[in-house]
Amino acid sequence: MGGSGIMVAHVQKYIDLWSLRGRVVVIAEKPKAAGKIAAAILPSYRRIIMHGVPVYVYKGNGLEVIIASSVGHIYNLTTSKTGYPVFTYEWAPLYLVEKKSSYTKKYYLALSEVCKGVDYYVNACDYDIEGSVIGYLIIKFLGDLRRAFRAKFSSLTPIELRESFRKLTGLDQEMVEAGLARHELDWLWGINISRALMTAVGAVTGRRVVLSAGRVQTPTLAHVAAQLKERNLHIPYPLFTLSIVVEKNNVRVTATRLKGTIDSKNEAMRIASYIRERKHVRVEEYSEEKISVPPPYPFNLGDLQEEAYRIYGFSPYKTQEIAERLYLEALISYPRTNSQKLPPTLNYRGVLAQIAENPAYRSLVNQLLSETGGYLKPREGPKEDPAHPAIYPTGVRPPSNLPSEMLKIYDLIVRRFLAVFSKPFEIVKQKVVFSTGLPGELFASEGQYLVKKGWLAYYPFYAPAEKRLPHFTRGEAVVLVDVVLKKTTVKPPQRPSKMSILRWMESVEIGTESTRARIIETLFERGYLKSTPRGVDITDLGLGVIEVIEEFFPELTKVDLTRMFEKDLEDIKLGKTTRSMVVEKAKQTLLNLLKSFEARKEVVGRELALRLGVVKPVEKCLLCNRQVYAKNLCRYHYEAYNRLLEGYNEWRRREEVSYNDFLKAVAKSKATGKWVAEVASFILKGGDLGSG
Repeated sequence: MGGSGIMVAHVQKYIDLWSLRGRVVVIAEKPKAAGKIAAAILPSYRRIIMHGVPVYVYKGNGLEVIIASSVGHIYNLTTSKTGYPVFTYEWAPLYLVEKKSSYTKKYYLALSEVCKGVDYYVNACDYDIEGSVIGYLIIKFLGDLRRAFRAKFSSLTPIELRESFRKLTGLDQEMVEAGLARHELDWLWGINISRALMTAVGAVTGRRVVLSAGRVQTPTLAHVAAQLKERNLHIPYPLFTLSIVVEKNNVRVTATRLKGTIDSKNEAMRIASYIRERKHVRVEEYSEEKISVPPPYPFNLGDLQEEAYRIYGFSPYKTQEIAERLYLEALISYPRTNSQKLPPTLNYRGVLAQIAENPAYRSLVNQLLSETGGYLKPREGPKEDPAHPAIYPTGVRPPSNLPSEMLKIYDLIVRRFLAVFSKPFEIVKQKVVFSTGLPGELFASEGQYLVKKGWLAYYPFYAPAEKRLPHFTRGEAVVLVDVVLKKTTVKPPQRPSKMSILRWMESVEIGTESTRARIIETLFERGYLKSTPRGVDITDLGLGVIEVIEEFFPELTKVDLTRMFEKDLEDIKLGKTTRSMVVEKAKQTLLNLLKSFEARKEVVGRELALRLGVVKPVEKCLLCNRQVYAKNLCRYHYEAYNRLLEGYNEWRRREEVSYNDFLKAVAKSKATGKWVAEVASFILKGGDLGSG
């Protein structure tokens, strides 16, 4: 080696890139990041093309710096073993493992070439678990881990990049170990369970059917399936709402019953009839309260995904992809973060000054500086991330040709950043309660109006709807204009969305900020879930797979097992346990599951083949292509039939109707579950369910 021979294990806390001598390879995660790093840290450089990949080279003062790029992961786990259980695996170049990843070959070849015979290596991939693993594997297989450093940065701005290369550290080994363990667990889980299921189907049918299961994917699918099953089995029982209309100062006010809906038509009519006989109602209570609503927290990835979904309808994965592109353009800080705290070292005034150079935000920045008197203290949330702060705009001005979708996400981030320094908005909440003379029958109306705009001036996406009530006085009589009785129904469980699935994953602590959106997309790519004009739905394939796994391997569908391993992975990162211990525990867990599976393999294969339509059912459901379960119906339509039988008595209690009219109402209602409506319609058409 031509360098000074520094061994990374013996360096102080930080080492400056420019104090090294010899040849140094800097590994970036993406080509665009490599270009940003070169432009920021190298005083001059040559851009050369190796195997079709740009590489940046600087020589001077006894130092040669070569900046080369990966393209995300270029290694993957693989095995030469067939069957299951399989616990023998190795890392191999991704292009050799997956045909669809052939594009990674040129990056692998370029890195192989530049890593030969150099003195030092710097992992300058994104500072998170995945970036740590990507750089680690490249250096392990193509370089020398004993001479490797880590560059840590949260944005691709020149200032932060230069600072990070003046403060290189040793490799973040605990993050690497946690990342490697996550890959190993996911691979072990996926290959063993998937092969077991496919082998079971193949043994029964002689056909190869591609199926997949995953450590995080399967409990997520089970959650969605449970939601949609209940929705498809929903009976929209009648409910009755009562409201009154009063008038004061030529303003009409609608007030709703404080006790809420009524589940009996006769009772609702009795109350409505009593109130209609009155000409006035009396004000029982009137209040006005000024509410101060503090600014929002800075964005973490989940909050950004939720807002982009709410405002623009972007899926979580789409928002994540756009945010990563904005990061690579150096327009925002690193987006895969859980933090709601801004970095204390960030020059807020400097960032705002740069943002103000953009005419779109100049007046807002000036307004904020005037409002705060230049004292910039952000409102921050409780969530933290050891690797990265909350998402913030760097101040770099977007190019004029930035695509509109990227501009929308960038605008959200800029406006949120401005808002966190602002003052609360103030709103007056009004409430009036009317008594009708019938004991316990109170009706209320609420109004609100804005009195101080505060942070809404910068982040207008929460602007509250204003409805101002007249001023009332307790005890006054108010003219009763009308009593409105409406029939409604019990609403079905809400249809899941990609965003609600992600928030559920967060709430039960499975997956990570980086992986959740990708896992959700995988469920769609596998054909287990589908998008419809009405929203997310589950396919027969998804239902069949989860039904069999729930019946024969219930542990795989519950979050407890997945969450236990998530904690183990976190403990690796914290140095509380080791990768080998966690992986060994996973292997033992899988062995126990597969042992149980083997005893029921033929039954599982037959059930899966039937559920997936690989073999024709011996008896087909009268309403679909599934296997008959009872009364000539599949298990889903049979459950719907039972719910109809049980539901009629409850419906009749609420609203006296014949069984036939009940079926007509159920079949007609848009709120009725799909399977329930199909059974009701079949019976109405004279369908015979037989005695099975």
